[in-house]
Amino acid sequence: MKHEIIGDNLQMARIELAAREGIYAEAGSMVNMSGSMVMESQLKGGIISGLKRAVVGESLFLTRFSNPESGGFVSFAGTMPGKIFTVTVSPRSGFIAQKRSFLACEESVSLDVAITTKIQAGLFGGEGFLLQKMTGAGTAFLHCCGDIIEMNLKPGEVIKVQTGLVVGFEESVTYDIALAGGITTALFGGEGLFVTTLTGPGKVVLQSMDIAKIAASLVPFLPKPEPKK
Repeated sequence: MKHEIIGDNLQMARIELAAREGIYAEAGSMVNMSGSMVMESQLKGGIISGLKRAVVGESLFLTRFSNPESGGFVSFAGTMPGKIFTVTVSPRSGFIAQKRSFLACEESVSLDVAITTKIQAGLFGGEGFLLQKMTGAGTAFLHCCGDIIEMNLKPGEVIKVQTGLVVGFEESVTYDIALAGGITTALFGGEGLFVTTLTGPGKVVLQSMDIAKIAASLVPFLPKPEPKK
């Protein structure tokens, strides 16, 4: 499998498949493909895995693209203005991502649900109690809002991130929340009551924008419905 990320802030991933190779993608994410490419909806991993995906906000079914005879290409795009990036999953290093960030993956990558172990992180971390977990061996394609920031944390190294801006992290990274400074800062500092804390070792991926906050900022400018007579 070969791939190319095309574009700037409205990116598309173009993936070339050899004969008998296949790739799974989020339903509805295909932009274009070779005329000979075959696509079919499947419950990757069975009904239980499909239900788990539905719980975290993803599609129950994934779409498998392949061409057993000669191969071809297929392109995918995300659902928001932002970046597409790849994550290499190995048996020694799984990856945990926010809900709705999954775009596509090789057939050898397994998708599952990761449960936030700390109640406060689930309530105030911005991602809820359920995250998406990728294991196995292969490449996964994820998308985020805005630009991406990739960091490799050393053992014990901690970074604090505004809630909602964490795209994903390796399994070796500890995910938690902390108060955003003192009470006055938390109430009037504009960053909210809590920040997300990530403790190394391992790779973390952050995004520069939060689609939920963008949507909330547009609400005051939307036309208001006229009162019923």
